[in-house]
Amino acid sequence: MVGILLLTHAPLGQAFVAACAHVFRGPTERLEAIDVAADQDLAEVQALALQAIARLNDGSGVLVITDVKGGTPANCCNKLHDEGRVEVIAGISLPMLLRAITYRRDSLDVVVEMALAGAQSGAVRVDNRIRVGEN
Repeated sequence: MVGILLLTHAPLGQAFVAACAHVFRGPTERLEAIDVAADQDLAEVQALALQAIARLNDGSGVLVITDVKGGTPANCCNKLHDEGRVEVIAGISLPMLLRAITYRRDSLDVVVEMALAGAQSGAVRVDNRIRVGEN
């Protein structure tokens, strides 16, 4: 099963873990979050991420999801990417994460594609305005 590591600005990662526990009615296996503090050392974050990847990888690989490309958490991912073992996506959303969790018994490549599809289809305009003439 593909492991998932959330590497985000604090306290976003833990909030996503809690949201997943709510949706799936319990803790999600092989899902961890590292919340990066504003003044945290980049080398320390990378070391924590490598330790988490080692825990999460059962041989199926690990998907690392970060919040925003160019931010400190995403910049920590530069040395984590390992083709076939670790893949990185920036721009976390709850639809993305739920889709990744749902498909993580597939290959790492499939999980990445499904997560990206979840992000794209999960962002929609909701129009609840009542229009003239409608009841």
